[in-house]
Amino acid sequence: MVIIIESGSTKADWLIIQGEKRYYHNTIGFNPFFHSTETVAETLKKDQPLQDLFDLEGEIHFYGAGCSSKELNQTIENGFKTVFKNATVSVDHDLLAAGLSLYRGKNVIACILGTGSNSLLFDGKNLHEEVPALGYILGDEGSGSFFGKQILSDFLYCRLPQKIESDLRQLGLSKDEIFRKVYMEPNANVFLASISPILIQNKELEYCQNLIRKGFDLFLDRHVLCFKDCFTTEVSFVGSIAALLASELEAVCLEKGLTVGQIIRKPIDSLAKFHLNK
Repeated sequence: MVIIIESGSTKADWLIIQGEKRYYHNTIGFNPFFHSTETVAETLKKDQPLQDLFDLEGEIHFYGAGCSSKELNQTIENGFKTVFKNATVSVDHDLLAAGLSLYRGKNVIACILGTGSNSLLFDGKNLHEEVPALGYILGDEGSGSFFGKQILSDFLYCRLPQKIESDLRQLGLSKDEIFRKVYMEPNANVFLASISPILIQNKELEYCQNLIRKGFDLFLDRHVLCFKDCFTTEVSFVGSIAALLASELEAVCLEKGLTVGQIIRKPIDSLAKFHLNK
């Protein structure tokens, strides 16, 4: 058994390989900044489709948002080992997953645009991170949480176009509800990102086009132009925001003189190919 898991903060994509058979599965995303070892273990135990795998021998390769240090990775690793007792578990950063899935034999600036955002230069062996990811409060430019935060702020300030305001009100959102989810409940970044589909559904509106451009401008300025060879190195992306707003993203990249390589929504199959070849 080989299990490959690519996890953002919102959801995790699983590919389970048993001989010639392959199964896809999804769970919530596990992020050590927001989830304890106990939370990981208890969530897995309740997932009925996974229960037949708990005692099997094999390998589990987990790539996740927030898995940026040995101590943080241990939180996720221990949660999985509690449940998958006979499997070897390796945990690494989602940046490595992006690098491995986007690498095509030459240096690539690999970017993540999903619930959060990040970037690195990958040379096929090593990750080179120029600036840190600051998370949904201080950073995550161009991500789902970034766009959700901007929309909710404009909603509370009564600055939204009528169509988008109407869509938000249909969700039953109020100031008290928004404050509770952002300031009092866990996983505020996931809640913020859950608002981004409204941006995508209404992307033809001038408000949305301006916001999309603002987010991508900020991301590229801070997370791509910081690499000295950015104008001669392919820039590629993984993540739902990058994939669903690909034409807008490519346009902003073109204006800045950047060469776009690949835009992949889910890197799970590329990761599986890497591990099986290895």
